[in-house]
Formats: sequence, structure tokens, C-alpha cells
Amino acid sequence: MIRKSLAALTLASMASLASAETVKTCVFDVIGANGDFYNIVKDYALEMKAHGVDMQLKPYTDEGVAVGDFRAGQCDAVAATDIRIRPFNRFTGTISAVGALPTYNNLKTLLATLAQPRAASLMRDGEYEVLGIFPAGAGYLFVDDRSIDTAAELAGKRMATLEYQKDAVHMVNHVKATVVPSDITNFAGKFNNGSVDAAYAPAFAYEALELYKGIGDKGGIVDYPLAQLTLQLVARDDVLSDEKAQKAREVAWGMFPQAMNLIERQEAAIPDKQWIRIPEEDITGYQEMFRENRLQLRDGTGGAREVYHPKMLGLMSKIRCASNPTATECTAENRE
Repeated sequence: MIRKSLAALTLASMASLASAETVKTCVFDVIGANGDFYNIVKDYALEMKAHGVDMQLKPYTDEGVAVGDFRAGQCDAVAATDIRIRPFNRFTGTISAVGALPTYNNLKTLLATLAQPRAASLMRDGEYEVLGIFPAGAGYLFVDDRSIDTAAELAGKRMATLEYQKDAVHMVNHVKATVVPSDITNFAGKFNNGSVDAAYAPAFAYEALELYKGIGDKGGIVDYPLAQLTLQLVARDDVLSDEKAQKAREVAWGMFPQAMNLIERQEAAIPDKQWIRIPEEDITGYQEMFRENRLQLRDGTGGAREVYHPKMLGLMSKIRCASNPTATECTAENRE
């Protein structure tokens, strides 16, 4: 009887796997298959098997190649940073809008909202659909000189800037710094060898990309989140049914604590002496500067392109004001 039961269970498991929908997935992680974020997607894929989806993962260390292969139809889905996802979904691609989510609690509220069924229509844009969003950590400014602790002191400094990140290019120009066109595969090298004075990255890059070399003895990391970076999984709209696509987003949201534990460990591992603390009185001014830039990048004014999605900016504004209702922006006439 025991043998018959085991045989029945094995057959049932094989039948379930055989009927699973296969989703070939290109996954970007700057470290590759040994990277932390690749492993998060790997855990996500394991969870999705229980819901009848067999995600076959292929690691990429070059994000542009991963997205290119997705466009060319070599994979059904791609996991990449929201900056690269913007052409597929401008709404979710706006999560990393400059200064829009000052805290991880703000990010948690947003991602919980986006995982709900009522947000499903916003996850689709044309022929593409977002199947999951994972935190990748706040983006910080790494500098080779600790005296660069205000926006004014960035004037004339060379900044490694992702050339396809139009909002970053606009912001660098706004503070009158010099854009040094870079991509995710070479910005760290430019900072570490002194070709640029500043670079923008999440905490994991301190060790993984050895940005401590660029910091040296005189530099540091400005302790203010410029943006919340996320890893997003996007697929062609016909890859999964609406029901399975919604389940996929819920599974991704369920992994929020795992991703945040990783990020918190990465930030805690950076020696305290490396952080450059910003005076509280300066933060309000920075927040207003960021807000002005977001409005320009929403409306295509001030020399900016229309990059940000108005509805996402509005949602993030509500989240900020719910957590900090006395902020000046919450009563501004031109509130997002």
C-alpha cells in the first residue's frame, strides 16, 4: 500500500510538472548566477512551480543583452532593473523616480498596493505585463571626496551616469555636474579608477563592485536615498493567464521580507565611517528640488523628456503624505 501511495504521488507530481506552463526567463544580475538577486528570482521560480509555472532561468551579467534577448523573443520574460523596464511599463518604471520614496516603509506600502488584484490593469502596458516587483535597495551617491555633501558642491564634478536613464541625466544637468555616459557594466570601474568623481548605486555595490576602492580614504556615501531601485519581472501579455499573472505578483510581494533582509544586511555591512550624514535642515530643500525635477520629468518641461507616469507619481505622493502629512508638498498647489 505504501509503495502504491508513493507511486501515485510521484505520478501526480510528474503530471503536474508536465502540465506546467514553461516560461523562459532572462535574469539580470551583475554577479550572474551567483548573485543575490538571481537567487531571489530562483526562489521565486521555485514557488511558482506550485502554481503550475515552470520558469527556466538564464543568467546575464549584462542587462542590455538580457533585455535585447527578451525583445528578440529568445525568452518569454526578463528580470531587470525598473530603469530598463520603463519601455515596457512606464507606470512601474516610475517607482525609481528621484526622491519619490524616501523610506523603505514607503516602498513597502507601494508594493503591497501594486500586488492587489485591483492594480492588475496597471501592470499591463500594450503587449507586456509585469509579473513581479522585488526591492533592490535605495540608490545612494558614492563620492571620492567627503566635501561633496550638498547639491551645490556637485557643480562641475564628473558623474558616472547611465546614458539610457533620462531622469538621471536630467538631474545631473540640473545640479550642473558633468554627465559621463556609462552603463551598468562599467560605471564601477570608472569610479574606482578615478575617471569620475561620483557614482550612483545601491549598497550592495560597495562590496560586490568594490566601490570602496573609489571611495578611498577621502570619499564616502551620502546617507540619503536618491531613489528606490527595484528588480522587475516583465513578460509578454499572452505568456500567462490573468489568474496566474496575478498569482505571480502576489508571490513576488510575499518575498518582500526576504529581499529586504538582504538589503538591510548589505547596508549594515558598510563601515559607519563611510556614511556622510546630511543635516536635517538640508533635507527639506533636497526634497523640494527632487519634486521640481519629478514634475519636469512628468510634464516634459525644463528641458526634460516625459519620463515619469503621472498616476504613479500621484500614488507615491499620497504614500509620502500619509506618512508625513506636515510636509510642505502635501499642501502645494502643484502637488503630484
